[in-house]
Amino acid sequence: MATLLSRLGRFSFRRRRLVALLWLALLVGAAVLAGRAPAAPPNDFSMPGTEAQQAYDLLEKSFPELNADGAAARVVFRAEDGRVTDAGTRGAIEDTVRALGEAPQVVRVTDPFATRSVSEDGSTAYAQVSYAVSAAELEEDSRTALQETVERAASPGLSVEAGGNAVGAMTGGHSSEAVGLAVAAVVLVVTFGSLLAAGLPLLTALLGVGVGALAIKVLAAPLGLGATTTSLAVMIGLAVGIDYALFVVSRYRAELARGRDGARAAGHAVGTAGSAVVFAGLTVVIALAGLSVVGIPMLTQMGLAAAGTVVLAVLIAVTLVPALLGFCGRRIGPARPRRRARRTDRVARPAMGVRWARFVVRRPLAVLLGGAALLGVVALPAASLEMGLPGDDSKPLSTTQRRAYDLIADGFGPGYNGPLTVVVQADGGDTGGDSAARAAEEVAGRIDGRDDVGAVGPPRLSASGDTAVLNVVPAASPGSTETAGLVHALRDPELERASDARVLVTGTTAMNADVSQKLSDALAPYLALVVGLAFLLLIAVFRSLLVPLKAALGFLLSVLAGLGAVVAVFQWGRLGSVLGVTEPGPIVSIMPIFMVGVVFGLAMDYEVFLVTRMREAYVHGRSPRESVVSGFEHSARVVTAAAVVMVSVFAAFLGSEEQILKTIGFGLAAAVLFDAFVVRMTLVPAVLALLGRSAWRLPRWLDRLVPDLDIEGERLERGAHAGEAEAGGEAVGAAAGHLSGN
Repeated sequence: MATLLSRLGRFSFRRRRLVALLWLALLVGAAVLAGRAPAAPPNDFSMPGTEAQQAYDLLEKSFPELNADGAAARVVFRAEDGRVTDAGTRGAIEDTVRALGEAPQVVRVTDPFATRSVSEDGSTAYAQVSYAVSAAELEEDSRTALQETVERAASPGLSVEAGGNAVGAMTGGHSSEAVGLAVAAVVLVVTFGSLLAAGLPLLTALLGVGVGALAIKVLAAPLGLGATTTSLAVMIGLAVGIDYALFVVSRYRAELARGRDGARAAGHAVGTAGSAVVFAGLTVVIALAGLSVVGIPMLTQMGLAAAGTVVLAVLIAVTLVPALLGFCGRRIGPARPRRRARRTDRVARPAMGVRWARFVVRRPLAVLLGGAALLGVVALPAASLEMGLPGDDSKPLSTTQRRAYDLIADGFGPGYNGPLTVVVQADGGDTGGDSAARAAEEVAGRIDGRDDVGAVGPPRLSASGDTAVLNVVPAASPGSTETAGLVHALRDPELERASDARVLVTGTTAMNADVSQKLSDALAPYLALVVGLAFLLLIAVFRSLLVPLKAALGFLLSVLAGLGAVVAVFQWGRLGSVLGVTEPGPIVSIMPIFMVGVVFGLAMDYEVFLVTRMREAYVHGRSPRESVVSGFEHSARVVTAAAVVMVSVFAAFLGSEEQILKTIGFGLAAAVLFDAFVVRMTLVPAVLALLGRSAWRLPRWLDRLVPDLDIEGERLERGAHAGEAEAGGEAVGAAAGHLSGN
């Protein structure tokens, strides 16, 4: 592997114009295609195989006029003085309802006075707007028309707000990415001490993210990729793109410092650091692509899109980066000696990473116990994790969706923001008599007497007479545990037996419960797949059983600590005002498993980058403890810079208006922080110091089966020494011949 990549690095360095032109052509081609592609659709939260989705499908068949899967909006009116039934206010509301009905793609608008959607005190009313297409298919003109109608209807005496999935999402620009890049630039300048060397990883990462984002835009419409897909791909692509280029550039400068020319230095850098990049990237791709086993379309889309940007980052690191190094020439030279060493003849004080490694290997047990205890304390809140899908209540107070949610809760009760839809189908689809109507009346009677139910609407019978639908309003808010308990109670088989009919429950809260259950069921096979494949890969990389096992256990500590931090901030509200969390609540359902996948891949990045340098020192004759210190000497500074860059990129997404991006950004930043500085930089050297030589052993029977990938470049190093010796011998022979000729 190292030899093959070394040849690729030398080729890219020498044929740099060709390589650069190919990448430029790819970028331009993607831009041309993206310019002709339609905009990305909104996120699709459909969940195949769940009871809530089955109910939606049944409604679509039995009540096509309801457009169960269609986009919807709720327009809320609040009279600031008087009542909404006053003549002037009522006229303004009726005019608005008529205007809403004339908007594109609208099939039905309810009149709040006809449907009695007026609060008891007369201060608030709402109209329901139904569209002919799903939210993913809703045109921008329809969203704009809704927004403009709501804005025109508002007056000093009448507040008008709109919520629901038909309301256009706010566009917050790219400030999050810009902040992350700014911090990354500062870290790279400090690390390299050179603007040119610092700018190269940023340039290549931006190119990779650009190609990836453009490709996603091209594929958005045919594949149904949601808008959030691009943001998450950019987040992951920026982080790994900068890190991968950083490691190759750093190793290139180290090879120049050893006296190698540019082509050989580039080849050796790609052969060693590039090998680590390839295998680290492969673990990230495995983790992200493995999200497809969960069976949730949105999660699959995000995972595959982010995996695509990681593949681009790897390809750029092993091809474009050495090509750009060729353009830079000696301007990206070897790292300068430390200032103190240049000024005096005394031996320079060891770097901080070396001093830390020596401290850890002298007290490995105490450091191990202390680090594990710290992560355990941070992980404690994860035991209280509650999950749910993001709703209007999670949006900032400045949005119309959140204001509409609050107006409904104040005027009607919190449960009106998340009504449940109960579908009652006659047993076996029987259309004879009024069996569906009787069953629906029986179900409604049993539900109406419950303390956790606020109201039950009258049953509505389908045209075929075999299905009825009920609107059930919970007494509590949609995300509360009381409402979740109501969903489970309505799905009790006893209710079906009593009514002699099939009873299905759907709605946002019901969907949340189904998603949480589906994610819970998928977690074990997902972890088995991802951790199992990565474990096998790391056995081949490190030729050890204990090192991959240690890596997997360290990952579990990191992800639990990250989840604990997320629960403390976003669910409990700790430091919420500082981090911009306006409304604590349940964690977005897909976040934990997505975080597990991403953090596992990124954790293996640092494991590969750091531990390969330790193994490299060990196979070259160093003792186990000396190997740990040597690994820190060569890679601690760069790994630290890479971790700070990645944390900065993720943390910058705390400025996003999207709750899912804000939560995932914070969770990934926290988990990477714990993994890089507590697990990889503290617990890993402590464990390796305790294990000694046994850490690097592989049973003989397994050693014969595992391919020797030579990720540390041992054969590459031998070949380089042989080539240099041969070149030296030829030079000596030529000199001798010249002297004898004279």
